[in-house]
Amino acid sequence: MHSFVQFFKKDYITSLINFREGEEKFGQTLQVSADGDLRSFQGKFVILGIAEDIGIRANHGMSGAASAFRSFIKSLVNIHNSRDLNGDQFLLLGKIRTGHLMEESQNADIETLRKLTEQLDEMVFPVIRQIVQAGKIPLVIGGGHNNVFPILKGCSLACNQPINTINLDARADFRPTEGRHSGNGFRYAYEAGYLKKYALLGLQHAYNNEQIIDELNENPDFLPILFEDIFLRKKESWDEAKRRAIDFVKTDRFGVELDVDSLENLLSSAWSSVGVTSDESLCYLYNCGKEPNVCYLHITEAAYKRSDGMENVLIGKFINYMVQAFCRGVQEQE
Repeated sequence: MHSFVQFFKKDYITSLINFREGEEKFGQTLQVSADGDLRSFQGKFVILGIAEDIGIRANHGMSGAASAFRSFIKSLVNIHNSRDLNGDQFLLLGKIRTGHLMEESQNADIETLRKLTEQLDEMVFPVIRQIVQAGKIPLVIGGGHNNVFPILKGCSLACNQPINTINLDARADFRPTEGRHSGNGFRYAYEAGYLKKYALLGLQHAYNNEQIIDELNENPDFLPILFEDIFLRKKESWDEAKRRAIDFVKTDRFGVELDVDSLENLLSSAWSSVGVTSDESLCYLYNCGKEPNVCYLHITEAAYKRSDGMENVLIGKFINYMVQAFCRGVQEQE
């Protein structure tokens, strides 16, 4: 793990906190790791950042997802400690050392970007594997949806079984295995035997080709639920669709995916004016967290600042809300 993770010093975390007399902020008790040893950490949640957008650009997307993680940390450390959500329960492990890959990716062609994404896979999965083997829940923030492949690989190897996953996303990210990128992480994971059952919540027909839709519908391992069926055709309510997706994966160990592209009016690598609301996404994360077999959270594709100059200064705060919603669900498991 040491060579793949950049650890944070407590002094750095302290420098991000806005102190107030008589108040205890989350960052004051947030645990940090100097060496990646998880044995002494008594809490449940391990935060890992992946500050990259190589996989997105390898899928002809727009850069900017590398900027989300720091914004999230700045927001997280400044919430108030409470009895039910306290910094003691969280370990900020650090972030994957993506600097050299990001440098190599500047002005690179698609083939090079896809090879760099493969190198990133090899850095991420051993870290995830170690976190899960320690009995902790990784909270993976930042980067492109390409990282679902090494996350599922790491979880699967740690658990010695394929992992189910549920994904709130406008896109299936099940494109062909044409070289690694943000659009085919689930396909690679499924074909390698790391992914078993895959529930896709909120797929938008306009952003998935017919071949992929047909394949998802024909395979009993997949449950595609279309955005149009919920919000246009009213075949079922949002709550009914969400529960059906969770029920599909919850019987075995499963991961929780949220692509910020699926939300309306939230800056991401492919933002849209149409999607689920912030409140709906938070309830999704909370409901997933309440299931005993949940094994990781992955929030992806968010951007603080994109290459076209667009900014969302609130993105870190919203990811913070997402993490809180999921973790509150875990804390309230029956």
